[in-house]
Amino acid sequence: MKDFIYPEMMVHIPLCSHKKPQNVLVMSNDASIFTAELARYTGVKVTTVAPTIDAARDLADASFDVVLLESSTDAALLAHVNRALTVDGMLAMQHPDLEEVAANTTVMQVLGNYFKIIMPYNVGNNTTLLLASKEYHPTADIILHRTDLLEGQQYYNCDIHPAVFAMPNYIRKSYLGIIRN
Repeated sequence: MKDFIYPEMMVHIPLCSHKKPQNVLVMSNDASIFTAELARYTGVKVTTVAPTIDAARDLADASFDVVLLESSTDAALLAHVNRALTVDGMLAMQHPDLEEVAANTTVMQVLGNYFKIIMPYNVGNNTTLLLASKEYHPTADIILHRTDLLEGQQYYNCDIHPAVFAMPNYIRKSYLGIIRN
């Protein structure tokens, strides 16, 4: 997979779905791949921390509109991430391969305690990310003028945005009642 696809999809899907993202938290051991994409947005403050429970404990309540999370599906960490999100916050995160239904079911059930919408999305090369949202639906609430004004992406655009949420029937059936859309 091209190196630019993953960071573009991790960043632009939630930031072009949230009504007014102002504070973004990047929980990654290599935040630089995301901060370059986040720099395309004016008025967005970016905070970076390691994706650990210790870093998550120190986060202020309701202080982030969007969280980008790499390398963790730990329930305690997800609880702290939820606490740090605003009432209309969004989370984009890595998760086990969709073929690992049991592992994903566990993650999605934990997220179901906090989020109204939980949807995997295709990044390409059989890689998916998971979007969890307290308010905004990633295809119904896409901010088209924001997607149209972005410049410099090599992959993401306003047509890719809704298309990445299409899943084959066997995936839909495997996650029936678990994915919330």
